[in-house]
Amino acid sequence: MRPLTIFAVALVVVALTPVSARADGFITPFLGYNFGGDSSNCPSLTNCQDKHANFGVSIGSMGGVVGFEADIAYATDFFGKVPGVDNNVFTAMANLLISIPAGPIQPYAVGGVGLVRPHVSLNPGNISKDNNALGYDLGGGVNAFFAKHAGVRGDIRHFHTFQDVSGIRLNQIFTGEKLDYWRASLGLTLRF
Repeated sequence: MRPLTIFAVALVVVALTPVSARADGFITPFLGYNFGGDSSNCPSLTNCQDKHANFGVSIGSMGGVVGFEADIAYATDFFGKVPGVDNNVFTAMANLLISIPAGPIQPYAVGGVGLVRPHVSLNPGNISKDNNALGYDLGGGVNAFFAKHAGVRGDIRHFHTFQDVSGIRLNQIFTGEKLDYWRASLGLTLRF
């Protein structure tokens, strides 16, 4: 066989040989802080306490530079804590991650779409309103790995609904508004 033919056959064999894809799975439970936009606005309300905390988990996979993440979060008393009012916001987002996987400090950008579900219930009149709205989140952050399979993750994201949300905001009815706010979070990332 001629050297060129051997090289061509070898090139075809190498090109057709399956290569195992390397992807690092991760799970990140986090605590967060909502701010801005529609997040807890008590100054004009009586008996209202600002509450901005949320919690959740991100689960995903990174395959080098590009990855995928499912982010689920829950914020109780999202619109403020008032006696006789129950309110919260639940989010479930499917995100694309773009990361710089160089060394123990790895910055990333994130963005995706999913469900934003605000809920408000007024006990005196048993008035309750839930909304399922399609929304998006955009943001970024950094993973700082202190071990091969563990690190700390901090990020900031902006959440916004595509659709208008109608319902009850504490002591008033709100209609025709898009829900939007920011979330800063800190969590423990475990890679597997």
